[in-house]
Amino acid sequence: MKKILQFLFEYKTLSQSQAKEVIINLAKGLYNDSEIASFITVYLMRSITIDELHGFRDGLLQLCVPVDLNGHEVMDIVGTGGDGKNTFNISTLACFIVAGAGQKVAKHGNYGATSVSGASNVMEQIGYKFKNDNDRLKAEIEEANICFLHAPMFHPAMKMVAGIRKNLGLRTFFNMLGPMINPASPSYQLVGVYNLEMARIYNYLLQQTGKPFTIINSLDGYDEISLTNDTKVITNRGERVMTPIELGKRMVSAEDIYGGNTVDEAAAIFKKIIKGEGTWAQNAVVLANAAMALHCTGNYASYEDSYNAAIESLESGSAYQCLQKLIALQ
Repeated sequence: MKKILQFLFEYKTLSQSQAKEVIINLAKGLYNDSEIASFITVYLMRSITIDELHGFRDGLLQLCVPVDLNGHEVMDIVGTGGDGKNTFNISTLACFIVAGAGQKVAKHGNYGATSVSGASNVMEQIGYKFKNDNDRLKAEIEEANICFLHAPMFHPAMKMVAGIRKNLGLRTFFNMLGPMINPASPSYQLVGVYNLEMARIYNYLLQQTGKPFTIINSLDGYDEISLTNDTKVITNRGERVMTPIELGKRMVSAEDIYGGNTVDEAAAIFKKIIKGEGTWAQNAVVLANAAMALHCTGNYASYEDSYNAAIESLESGSAYQCLQKLIALQ
C-alpha cells in the first residue's frame, strides 16, 4: 500500500486493473486502518477517474456473495448518499411503493456514513433482519415483492471499511460505488447522485450495461428528487430538466423533508409515511421518486401513469402491506 499511496500522492491515477487489485487486497485484510484511511483521503482531495471507479466496482463484484432471485426482473432505487442534506429515507420508502405497485425490488443499502439514518439503519429499526441466505431472500421477493441487501453482508471490502467510513463522517468513493454493486444485478435502476459530475460518470458506466436506468440529481444538491428545485433526469434515451410541479405537483421546502435527529425519529417518520399518514410534502417527494422508478421500467405509457400507480400503491395500503409481509417473514 505504501507504494500505491506514494504513486497517488504524485498526482497519478490508477488503471482499471490496479484499482481492482487494490480493492481485492483491501477486502482480504492486507491493509491496516491507517493505510485505508489514507487511501480514501486521496479521493476526498481529487475526483475519481472512470477507470478507477470501474476497477473498484469490478473488484467488489468479483468478491461479492452472489444473489439469484429465480429470474425475477428486479429494480433497485438507491442514492449515492453523502449529499449532507439529512432527509428522511426517501429511496427506501419509494422502494415499498414500487413493490406495492407490483414491481419486484431488491434494495441495496448500508448504514448512514454521513447522515443520521441510512437505509440499513431504518430497515433494522423497523424489524428487518439482515441476511445473505439466497433462499430466504427469494422467499421475500416472491411473497412481499421486496428484499433488502445490506451491503457489508455481501461485500467483504464494505465490511472492512465500515468503521473507518463512520469515523471519517465524510462522503467517500464508497458512496459512489454503492449503486453499482447490487449483487442481485437488477434489471432496472433509479440512481440518485449529488452532483452533475457524478451523473456524467454514472451515465457512462450504466450505458455500458445495456439495461434501462434513470439517473436523477436535484439541482440544489440532493441525491434524489427533492421537489425543492428542478431535477436533472438522465436515461438511456437522453436527458432533460424537470420542475417540481411536473414531478410532484408541488414544490416543497428543505424543512418539509428533514429526516430527524436520531434513528428512532427517522423510523417514526418512515412508519408514518408508509401507513399513508405523511404530510402532503412528504408524500409528494416519495411519490415522485417511486413514479420515476416505475417509469424507468417501461411498463407505463407516461410519467403521469406511473405517478398515478404510485399514488394507488400508497393510498390503497399496498405499499404498507408489502412492508408487513416482509417483516412477518423475518
